[in-house]
Amino acid sequence: MAENRNQPMSQEALLLDYLQRLDKHRAGRKAVYIHLSGLLPHNRRDHHIRLAANTFETLVKALHGQIFVLSNTDLLFLFKVAVSAEVEAALVKLRFLFGDDPLLADEMAGRQGAFVTWYDVDKNYDDLIQLARKLVAEQERRRAPTNAGKTGPAQRRPGGEPLNPRLLAKLEDALCRADLTNLLRRQSVCVVLPNQLPQPIFSEVFVSISDLRATIAPTLNVAADPWLFQHLTETLDRRVLALLVKNDDRTLSGDISINLNVATLLSPEFLAFDDNISASMRGTVVLELQKTDLYADLGAYMFVRDFTHERGYRLCIDGLNHLTLPFVDRERLGADMVKIVWDADMARNETLVAQLTEAVKRSGPARTILCRCDDARAIEFGQRLGLTLFQGRHIENVLAAERARKAGPLAARRR
Repeated sequence: MAENRNQPMSQEALLLDYLQRLDKHRAGRKAVYIHLSGLLPHNRRDHHIRLAANTFETLVKALHGQIFVLSNTDLLFLFKVAVSAEVEAALVKLRFLFGDDPLLADEMAGRQGAFVTWYDVDKNYDDLIQLARKLVAEQERRRAPTNAGKTGPAQRRPGGEPLNPRLLAKLEDALCRADLTNLLRRQSVCVVLPNQLPQPIFSEVFVSISDLRATIAPTLNVAADPWLFQHLTETLDRRVLALLVKNDDRTLSGDISINLNVATLLSPEFLAFDDNISASMRGTVVLELQKTDLYADLGAYMFVRDFTHERGYRLCIDGLNHLTLPFVDRERLGADMVKIVWDADMARNETLVAQLTEAVKRSGPARTILCRCDDARAIEFGQRLGLTLFQGRHIENVLAAERARKAGPLAARRR
């Protein structure tokens, strides 16, 4: 579901962990580093990166290799030498995809390493470890402004045994038998006007992945493999939908949003969910879809968009940031809302602020939500962009403080 899909262990950290575990299995493996960050900006939009990573998906699913999509937009693919020909074929596709970019012209002119850099895992193991550590350090430096002032368990990366297909099967079996009622959480999306208290308009209902892991899989790192984690979230989606339509469940009271996969909206479980709620209630439900899931299969998205709109649901595209929002046309995609993840980098210069302001205008300020608002800076900046819809821990803290203030005199009278 929602909260923790946006907070998996970083790809850089996963890469370093993966390489360290390969220490005794270096032979017969290669790696290719693909410098997508060197492409022109219009050639490295979010859907380009997703498409480039998907080029290796068949090899990953066949367990012949592992892809890492780095936060700087570069890719690193580690694979078995036996599939070298397939990897070369995938790179031919990528060169065709980005053939008009000057970076590829540089490579054709003989500048080695312009587009790709090759590694023999056995011979170049120390170089790869050094590269991974450098990438982790760079990624942490980029995140440092966002995490300033935060301490405690929320910052710790999940540890434990990495999820694999065998463990995933066991975990899914446990999910089917587990009572998730106590793991359901709510987080309000609120209208916040200057010098006024937040006014909730709907609540996002989700299962806390960290709580779920602590309850049924404390020894596993469920986010270690992005593809297996995606499969796990689809299973979790179906369980939560079943839970929401239980006769004795009150979670559907009020306007809510649910973060689901596109595949889940095509499943029998969603049809059962749809059949079990009244037509009037559908208009109070917002279905949130992750941007990467949407662009992975636009045809499937357009089908579920038309189906869910016909049934009365509203759609929100989740997981956007200050880099991807300018390239997402909400109206053309037929979505009712978009959700941007707050990042302190948004305010780093006036040019970026101007671009974001224009992007918010195109998307519609009343249809754009700024989420992950962990401090007042996020609210102040969002209002500067013209936004009024906010979600995050800071909002929840303000709401809790107001409830406590109102309950104070009443509690004193009861005593």
